[in-house]
Amino acid sequence: MLTFFAENPIAAVIVGCEIGLWVLLGLGMVLRYLVGLRRTSTVVLAGIPTLDAVLVIATAIDLHRGADVGVVHVLAGFYLGSSLAFGPALVRWFDVRFAHRFAGGPAPQPRPKHGPERVAHLMHEWYRVVGTVAIASVVLVVLNLFFAAPEDQSSLWWWIGRAWAVVGLWFVFGPLWESGKRGRNAGEPADREVARV
Repeated sequence: MLTFFAENPIAAVIVGCEIGLWVLLGLGMVLRYLVGLRRTSTVVLAGIPTLDAVLVIATAIDLHRGADVGVVHVLAGFYLGSSLAFGPALVRWFDVRFAHRFAGGPAPQPRPKHGPERVAHLMHEWYRVVGTVAIASVVLVVLNLFFAAPEDQSSLWWWIGRAWAVVGLWFVFGPLWESGKRGRNAGEPADREVARV
């Protein structure tokens, strides 16, 4: 394991950023709800995006030093995209649950299971997936244009294409599927009435 991280420093940075995310998130909640230092907790939580900056800088340095563009750099792009797209929602999710558990805050609202609310929820998630892949695609295009060797470029385009295919499938089997279920369920009573007549 140590050998892998020594040979792939960007992988170590990704793991470090993930650990740092949860440390800052937990520390921010403790300061806010258990210690009562709301302003300090806001400063700590505002530090979370700096982890993304660390990852971008580390990736740029690694490539500038002559590292071959590899899977870890691709993963860095997707990690950056998911962090920026899902990060604020994750902080809100954690904040509501921590406040409820330790500060008498209101119970978190359950995810809607049916109806237009469910479709809206799935659409919001899908928008975050689109954001993730859009950011990752920009990163991979930059890698392709400025850092990748000619033999690595097709692999990077492959990653971009597959990522957007996942976005399409996510939409089909998420919001679109749920909307179709609503349409079918809405038609059932009318069908039954016709059958009775």
